[in-house]
Amino acid sequence: MFSFIVTGIAVDGAGTAFNGFLELQFRPARLISDYISEAGIGASLINAAAVGITGLILILIAKVQLSGATFAAIFTMMGFALFGKTPVNILPIIFGVYLGGKLIGKTFSEYLIIALFGTALGPVVSMVTVEMGLTGLSAVAVGTGAGIATGFMLPAIAVSVLHFHQGYSLYNIGLTCGFFALFAASFLRAGGYVFEGLMLWNTSNSTVLIFIVPVLSVILIATGIFSAGKNSWKDLLAIQKHTGRLPSDFMDLESMGGSLINAGLLGLAGSAYILIIGGDFNGPTIGGLLTIMGFGAFGTHLRNSWPVVVGVIAASLIFGKSLTSPGVLLAAIFCTTLAPLAGAFGIVTGLIAGFIHLVLVHQTGSWQGGMNLYNNGFAGGLTATLIVSVIAWYRSRNSDFK
Repeated sequence: MFSFIVTGIAVDGAGTAFNGFLELQFRPARLISDYISEAGIGASLINAAAVGITGLILILIAKVQLSGATFAAIFTMMGFALFGKTPVNILPIIFGVYLGGKLIGKTFSEYLIIALFGTALGPVVSMVTVEMGLTGLSAVAVGTGAGIATGFMLPAIAVSVLHFHQGYSLYNIGLTCGFFALFAASFLRAGGYVFEGLMLWNTSNSTVLIFIVPVLSVILIATGIFSAGKNSWKDLLAIQKHTGRLPSDFMDLESMGGSLINAGLLGLAGSAYILIIGGDFNGPTIGGLLTIMGFGAFGTHLRNSWPVVVGVIAASLIFGKSLTSPGVLLAAIFCTTLAPLAGAFGIVTGLIAGFIHLVLVHQTGSWQGGMNLYNNGFAGGLTATLIVSVIAWYRSRNSDFK
């Protein structure tokens, strides 16, 4: 996080970077809002660091130990802070989750992961504040209230939707947030509100943007090796044997060292893919890479993720879509939410999952009005539910599905 701040200041200068950071707090945040395109590299990196620090402080306050889940949450929050999350639009949602827990006698630590990942609905706060014609303190008050109400509802939904896909979609809160956003968008449309599409996508690659993830990946690999020595490679190989089905905390199941190396390798592999196809390194794609790195400690590894990615590539080629188009590129990164399907049921199932995911993800964003940043998580959850349902039905011939 500190390195993000230092890099941001070095690239754009302290004044420009911090002014841009302040401006981002009250900018539209719905998909796709590339903050690098809006405010520059410096402001975006500082925003990512600020969101990550917010998450880390909450983890410390809740007295929750570092785990695969919290590691994934922090990396995901920082990644999406490059295209949608800000400290201003996530805090009301987190507070809403806290209030929801209080209502039924749950401690904040029990709902911490829901609160951290639930910040995917940060655009709800930003949209009400800056896109619906409200001004001044009334805009801030109504936007904050909308965020608190949103967060308040998330725990109830999150617990229920997990049963839909039975843990075979890693971004469970993506399905949760998509479920909520679908209803919210429908009510807004019924009231006459028209969602205008957003497509802010930086296409100017820079050395900093290209190398930020590979450098971070190398640091994670080196840290993993240093922390566990020779055992880290043994643990890395052991991680590849896990299906990845939720909850698969690789730090608990194997070791922190092996998990960090796994995360670093995923970051390098993802960066290599974007370079090979000539894709853009910008807020959304770097955010996606940070997310899969985070889940390198909580379900994703090279062995269970590549079939799903190949499935997305196959679908894009069959339907004549460019691999470098924003939707396809992000789907190829975030489809790894379905990695547990390949890990549990094999390569063919992974290929099918990736294929279906690309077809579906192009539709789901508009359903939610772009308010759920984890659109791929929503599409992935629906895809996993379909596939798991079919497998369960087929296996019911002989025994109960497990």
